[in-house]
Amino acid sequence: MPKTTTQKNILKVRDDHLPVCFESTGEKEEFTLCPGSKASWVNEGQSFSYKELRSRVEPWLTSLFQSEHLSLLAGSGLTHAVHYIAAGKTATDMTGAVTAGEDNDKIIIAAKDSAVKAGREQSNIEDQLRVANELLRGLEIIGEDARATMLRNDIDTTLQRFAQSILTSETGIAKADAPKREQAFNTLVTFLMSFASRSGVRDRLNIFTTNYDRLIEAGAELAGLHLLDRFLGNLMPIFRSSRLDLDMHYNPPGIRGEPRYLEGVTRFTKLHGSVDWVQTEKDIRRIGLPFGAENVDPYLKAPGLSSTSALALMIYPNAAKDRETSDYPYVELFRDLAAAICRPNSTLVTYGYSFGDEHINRVIRDMLTIPSTHLVVVSYNDPQGRIMKTYEELGRDSQISLMIGPALSGLQTLTETFLPKAAIDKTTFRMSELLKQRFGSEPHPAPTENKGKDGVSVDDLI
Repeated sequence: MPKTTTQKNILKVRDDHLPVCFESTGEKEEFTLCPGSKASWVNEGQSFSYKELRSRVEPWLTSLFQSEHLSLLAGSGLTHAVHYIAAGKTATDMTGAVTAGEDNDKIIIAAKDSAVKAGREQSNIEDQLRVANELLRGLEIIGEDARATMLRNDIDTTLQRFAQSILTSETGIAKADAPKREQAFNTLVTFLMSFASRSGVRDRLNIFTTNYDRLIEAGAELAGLHLLDRFLGNLMPIFRSSRLDLDMHYNPPGIRGEPRYLEGVTRFTKLHGSVDWVQTEKDIRRIGLPFGAENVDPYLKAPGLSSTSALALMIYPNAAKDRETSDYPYVELFRDLAAAICRPNSTLVTYGYSFGDEHINRVIRDMLTIPSTHLVVVSYNDPQGRIMKTYEELGRDSQISLMIGPALSGLQTLTETFLPKAAIDKTTFRMSELLKQRFGSEPHPAPTENKGKDGVSVDDLI
């Protein structure tokens, strides 16, 4: 994401009673509180740097990341951040009307009304597709076959353009200059491993995303992560509703009957579908679409997919002709979200999610009714104020941490400065205990040394 020295940053972690607003002083990596903002860890008018911010944030995140249950919700901000590192610009956004016919104005008005009710000022392509699908169903009911056929073709064309815009963003990363591309993927791998590196006694990390691209899948492959989702099979994986609590274990040499968790295994759910999911008759399958492919059509020309078009791509809200199953598989996926985060001692971290999806916000609201849960919001910006508005509406200040702004949430800054290292294991804790023992056995300085104004030795307070 582009850097700016004027944008305000918002931080709320640990014992902060209210969000702390700060901005750059104009000097490199130096900040000061915004007028009217107060913090217990810095004096008013005093400047501070990333050193103070890191000592404030990193231990807090490290503690939260070792909660009994940990989930990550990645929004479009993750794709934009990685794309900016690789290509120097943000990813492609889908724009344009769904139809050029007589119903276009009505669709736009209805989509905007739907967006306003969801707390968003402007409608997006998903709102317009949802309204267009409802209108299509109405035209089919009243027998307006000619208008229905025209609208169906327009929806098909829109979905093709939508899928193409997703692939264009992938291509922008895949075909970027080698040094930049490597830097982007290395940053993504570090980001994912900071979450996925959990001790063996903890529950698996759950990754949820509203994105249609395969950026997380590509990063997981480079990181060596095993993603567990609802698809089974190798050649053309099929979506299964029967969610078995599958996992991966291994038997240590010389030990029998005591399987242990295999490292680097994560549960993965794409809440809004994916550009490589298609509906084939009564099944939903994942096709072998390479990351960065220029077009999806050549990969639909296969036995069993010959009659499939972009109309059958499982992009939320889907445009499948089978209206009785129009909510499938999304109902199953949102059930997975609720089951993963709405349980005690659970932490949910959102990155690049603008809180524009009310169906997701509702689940998060329910999660926070459990006192031992915690929400960490990490976002590069909040241009429409939806994040702060949601924070105020939730009314669970002590259960919410905020990291908003480029100084806190730029992907490279976040991974290099604030996220815990990607190996919180027994070695780390053994080292901590060893250091405590060594420091405890070292002799203290003479009583006359290191005295403060009140006569108390600084070392006595350690």
